[in-house]
Amino acid sequence: MEITSVTVRKIEKEGSRMKGIASILIDDSFAVHDIRIIDGDNGLFTAMPSRKTATGGYRDIAHPINQEVRKMFDETIVAEYKKVIESEPEEEYVSEDSKDKEETTDSEDEE
Repeated sequence: MEITSVTVRKIEKEGSRMKGIASILIDDSFAVHDIRIIDGDNGLFTAMPSRKTATGGYRDIAHPINQEVRKMFDETIVAEYKKVIESEPEEEYVSEDSKDKEETTDSEDEE
C-alpha cells in the first residue's frame, strides 16, 4: 500500500489545537478526506475522520488497522503539513507607530 497523494489545508483558529485538514489518496484508488492534523502535547499527529455516535462519543469512519500503517499516515501527512507551513510567505510585522510615520511622510511628500 502506498499513499500516492496528500493534500493539506492549514486551519488558523485561535485557541484550537487543530492545525489543518488533510486528504489522502491510497494507491491512486481510494481517497480518505477530513483527516485532522492536531498539535498534541507530544507534537503533531493525525486524527482520522469520525462521526458522533448516539451515546455522544465519536467513532472513526476509516482508520489504519495496524501501527505500521498508522505511522506511515502520520509521517506522510505531517511532513506535507510542514511543507505547506514552510512555503507560506512570512508576514511582516509593522507597528502602529511605523504606520503613523509612513502616513505623515506620505502626506508631506504630496505637498
